[in-house]
Amino acid sequence: MVPLIDAKLLEMIKTPETRDKGYRVLIETYQKRVYGLVRKMVIIHEDADDVVQNTFIKAFKNIHKFNHKSSLFTWIYRIAVNESLNFLEKKKRWTFFSMEDHHEVMESYLDKSPLVDGDEIQRKLQKAIIRLPEKQRLVFNLRYFEELPYEEISKMTQTSVGGLKASYHHAVKKLEEILKEE
Repeated sequence: MVPLIDAKLLEMIKTPETRDKGYRVLIETYQKRVYGLVRKMVIIHEDADDVVQNTFIKAFKNIHKFNHKSSLFTWIYRIAVNESLNFLEKKKRWTFFSMEDHHEVMESYLDKSPLVDGDEIQRKLQKAIIRLPEKQRLVFNLRYFEELPYEEISKMTQTSVGGLKASYHHAVKKLEEILKEE
């Protein structure tokens, strides 16, 4: 069953006279949540903006492939997840320094950026999350911050619920260890 908002959006996008408005409403409906997810993954605001833009471009180009097996939100989030992971993988290949150096760059950004909210405890948590492997970071962010059920995360990441629970458990344990060290 497609949620009503999805059905209306998809109908607007299919109709030539309302296509542009449909895309605007789609962005207005999902942009903040997509940005939040992407920002937690890539950390740097400018990078997050690029990934979000690529996510919506990909969604627009492939909207005809949306198969209604999940909500439009889940489908767009899956695109955002893939775009974030692809971006991080490319960034690793493009940079000439180790992942530890890259983590230091992201930690420095968290310390200096006026765009990063939160108190010292929040910054420590964010710095610890950066140290997680990308997949664990993704699962942790989706479960802890977005409060999504494992079943929905499973659809987004195409990972079993059991695998997600294990990743989340390992992420929590690693975060506890990292935070104890500090």
